[in-house]
Amino acid sequence: MSGQSTAVHIVYTERPHNEEPEAYHIRTLASVLGSEEAAKKALVYSFTSSTTGFAANLTPDQVEKILAQPGVLHVVQSVNYDLQTRGKKNNDV
Repeated sequence: MSGQSTAVHIVYTERPHNEEPEAYHIRTLASVLGSEEAAKKALVYSFTSSTTGFAANLTPDQVEKILAQPGVLHVVQSVNYDLQTRGKKNNDV
C-alpha cells in the first residue's frame, strides 16, 4: 500500500453470470489488491439480495483502480451516522 489510509467503500457491481456473487466480488477485489488473500482481508460484506456488490476497505488509489474493473458500476464511501437523542424531561409530553 502507498501509505494511504483505508475506508469502507460500497462497490456496486453487475450481477455475475455463472459465478457465485461472493466469489465474483473476491476476484474483482483481488485484481486490484494483488491476491485472493488480500481481497478476503479487505472484504467487509457481500451484498447478494436486492443489489449486487460488496463493502471493502480501500484506499483512494484502490477505489480508482476498482472503478476501472469490468462489471463495476459505482463506488461510494460508506458513512456512519451517530443518532443523538435527548432524554425526556418530566414536563415533556
